[in-house]
Amino acid sequence: MRSSRKRMGLVVIVATLLLGTGLGLYLSLPRGTEPAVLATERFIALPEPRTQGDVSLEEAISRRRSIRRYARASLALDQVGQLLWAAQGITEPGRGFRAAPSAGATYPLELHLVVGEGAVEGLAPGVYRYLPEGHQLKQRLEGDLRGRLSAAALGQPWVKEAPIAIVITAVYQRTTARYGERGIRYVHLEAGHVGQNIYLQAVALGFGTVAVGAFQDDAVAALLQLPPEEIPLYIFPVGQVEG
Repeated sequence: MRSSRKRMGLVVIVATLLLGTGLGLYLSLPRGTEPAVLATERFIALPEPRTQGDVSLEEAISRRRSIRRYARASLALDQVGQLLWAAQGITEPGRGFRAAPSAGATYPLELHLVVGEGAVEGLAPGVYRYLPEGHQLKQRLEGDLRGRLSAAALGQPWVKEAPIAIVITAVYQRTTARYGERGIRYVHLEAGHVGQNIYLQAVALGFGTVAVGAFQDDAVAALLQLPPEEIPLYIFPVGQVEG
């Protein structure tokens, strides 16, 4: 009986130490690096994008500004789809050409949509990858991760206050395999093309956005659970303009 009690006591002590150690390690993780919950694989078809609108290109260019304050209003699914299409959507189905130019049509960029709680009608909070082929979303992670993304972006509050954020990432090998080291420059140029498209489409929809380049690469990559070859380049929080 005594030996059993001793063994039980030892088990409790060891379990307590392990639990305490695990909790300590968890609490010591920097914000933005806690593992997110993997989503059950599902695909969401997006409404067909529009190719005509009420705002001219010239007006959109004239009104383009970096906006960091957003109204507390949800976005419609077709509006979100329009933003993603403007960034990387296919505009010539026969050849697969997209809305932004890409060196040698190598298309090294990926778009990840970070959605907050109640932020987009018909979308649960989580992280989605945009799939240009088929104009659809694939959910990758569950939960509202805007706060953690903001922490990884050095605490910039607009990243967590916007209903959504579009994270642009790059797989450099797609372009450098053809163009060598020069391909790195081409990837960065392409990210700029995509970013400007997001800005102008946001203006046309009555939204605001801002290009965020200040963030901890490793923290963003860990939060989004990116493969090693995929590198984050840009964060675009998007929302309706306040007031």
